Amino acid sequence: MTKICSKCKKQSVTYIRYNGTHLCRDHFIEYFERRVKKDIKKQGKTHGPAKIGVAVSGGKDSITTLHVMHDIFSKRSDIQIICITVDEGIKGYRDKSIKYIKNNCKLLDVESYIISFKEVTGFTMDEIAAKKDELGECSYCGVFRRLCLNQKSKELGVTKLATGHNLDDMAQSVLMNFVSGDIKKLARLGPHKKVQPGLIPRIMPLRSIPEKENMLYAILKNLQFQDAECPYSTRALRGSFRNIVDALEYQTPGARHSILNSYDTIKDMLLEKYPQAIISKCIICGEPTSQKLCKACILKKRIS
Repeated sequence: MTKICSKCKKQSVTYIRYNGTHLCRDHFIEYFERRVKKDIKKQGKTHGPAKIGVAVSGGKDSITTLHVMHDIFSKRSDIQIICITVDEGIKGYRDKSIKYIKNNCKLLDVESYIISFKEVTGFTMDEIAAKKDELGECSYCGVFRRLCLNQKSKELGVTKLATGHNLDDMAQSVLMNFVSGDIKKLARLGPHKKVQPGLIPRIMPLRSIPEKENMLYAILKNLQFQDAECPYSTRALRGSFRNIVDALEYQTPGARHSILNSYDTIKDMLLEKYPQAIISKCIICGEPTSQKLCKACILKKRIS
């Protein structure tokens, strides 16, 4: 039976379980973009002149973020949008996604910049994986990606860095930090309101948008993106929490939003109890750290 949009008489393209509405193509896109704009405003107004970097991996979430940020800010002459990509050095995966990134940047007339693990750490992700360290690939990748993005953003004069984290990512991160008991790390989850010396603040335009809705938006807007999973992600702990969040959402529609809203409610209290650490410079690389050595340099020494 054909479903009709809850707002008009057009054919529905999706059913939003957590609010019980059927939406046609146009109303879904409107619903999607309205929430993104609202979240960007909540995360802090962008005053010009400003240069916003978008961290783009080539997947649906980051490509969608690039297009939405371009649509919102491209008409403002005092704000520039640029694309920053980290090439981890994963053969057959990252090299393919870079092609999608370049095509999208050309379409939008957005400048694209690439920084690689190899030039920053001396290793590709494939070389790190070959060492079979017990920490696992994702432990290295997350730290080195943050290092690369921060370094390139500072080099390019970026004032804010937008990432493609979606609602599923956020709910998983909140639960992971609760389960591990790392409340200090939980308090530091983005988006960042306070600018720490040497660190580029991050905004997350899609943090309240479910992953499947990002996929649908990208398809309806005919966006080009890489629909492939990182070959190393199957061994990541996050996969277990993805299954937990999916099960909770299936049993109780809206569970992901509740997890994120609960976190947002207590975040200020967490920051009061666990204030941001005093930042100094790593004695090896000069990057911001609360210790003598930054995490990236510790990991580089581990595999050298």
